[in-house]
Amino acid sequence: MEEEKEEEMEEKEKEEEKEKEEEKEEEKEEEMEEEKEEEMEEEEEEEKEEEEEKEEEEKEEEKEEEEEEEEEEKEEEEEEAEEEEEV
Repeated sequence: MEEEKEEEMEEKEKEEEKEKEEEKEEEKEEEMEEEKEEEMEEEEEEEKEEEEEKEEEEKEEEKEEEEEEEEEEKEEEEEEAEEEEEV
């Protein structure tokens, strides 16, 4: 009887050990999943920021081009006005 009880206890312990190991594995997997998700989110954030920066740069360029065009038009108008004065 004693031996049987001991064997049963050992079996139980083995089972518990096994369960603990499985739990650890599951936790590891969950952590890895979470890390992956975080990385994905970070990448998306970076992409968003890059997009916004590009848009800002494009707006700046457009603004500069418009200013240049305005300058050129002013200069042309001034030149025409000077020519008319000469005549």
